[in-house]
Amino acid sequence: MYTKNRQRLTAALLLLCVLCGCGVQKDSQQKEKDSLKIGVSVYDQYDTFMAEVISQLQSYARQREKDWGIPITLDIRNAEQSQIFQNSQMDDFIEDGCDVVCINLVDRTDASSVIEKAKSSDVPVIFYNRELVKEDLERWEKLYYVGADAFESGRMQGEILVDQCRKDFSSIDKNGDGVLQYIMLEGEAGHNDSMSRSMSVIQEITENGYTVEKLADEIANWNRDQAASKMSSFLELYGSRIEVILANNDDMALGAVDALHDQGIEAGSSEWPMILGVDGTAVGMRAVENGELLGTVINDAKGQAQGMLELARAITAEKELDQRFQLLEGKYIRLPYRKVTGETI
Repeated sequence: MYTKNRQRLTAALLLLCVLCGCGVQKDSQQKEKDSLKIGVSVYDQYDTFMAEVISQLQSYARQREKDWGIPITLDIRNAEQSQIFQNSQMDDFIEDGCDVVCINLVDRTDASSVIEKAKSSDVPVIFYNRELVKEDLERWEKLYYVGADAFESGRMQGEILVDQCRKDFSSIDKNGDGVLQYIMLEGEAGHNDSMSRSMSVIQEITENGYTVEKLADEIANWNRDQAASKMSSFLELYGSRIEVILANNDDMALGAVDALHDQGIEAGSSEWPMILGVDGTAVGMRAVENGELLGTVINDAKGQAQGMLELARAITAEKELDQRFQLLEGKYIRLPYRKVTGETI
């Protein structure tokens, strides 16, 4: 009798321990759901536009912490333009227990390592701003992209120049030959945004009946200093023949501005060419306002940051995506561009 009672007591204690253990596990799971930890890798923290995206992301996360009533942790890291380094950051994000990882790819054609690591660890990835190859994005259902259509930005850049041509063609065609002589400053070799913008801007200009002549094009890696150096050489070679400077981003457009100033050429003078950028960064907008740039195309840094955070929350909390954003094909959040000139700023 004593033995049976002891056995029953032991069994009851074991059951109590199991139940208590289940209770602890449930509380732990609930705690995980009531927080959001995001790993964020940026290809280069010194890129002006990317710095604006990250700043907007940090600001929006602080706002949403209050709205959602949960702590949001952002582990932001600089990949320093190294895909190998970025791949190792992915390992760190997984090991640190990030719920979602946001990747601004260094090399859009080399996403395999990031994807395989994410898939094997079941960690969703939101790629942003630098669009990876479509086939890679389709390799797993928990891969997403937040950004804009690069082709559209080049088209809008062309529209700005076409509008100016229609208003006052002679202000651009300084030598009166009926042809627009231009310099192209490109971002990166083989980069989707570079190729799309470079192609679509020229396509837009020529389809509207204007003849162009490319004096030179050069890779400046989205960098202001590199663009200034390239432009200095072009000014020595071509001088006043340069009528238009088309840059894949604002930083390179501003590099061209720097080179012109170094030559003693002032904005608004007869020697100043029409310069166009893309991104609508704060410094780029100021250059439009003071007449150094004919115009730029705003790439929505705020919208990208908000789209990333809203998508991360929807994925982890299994909630509907905020109605301001639409998930196209179950994969893409596309943000629209907007043209800006001195007349519309």
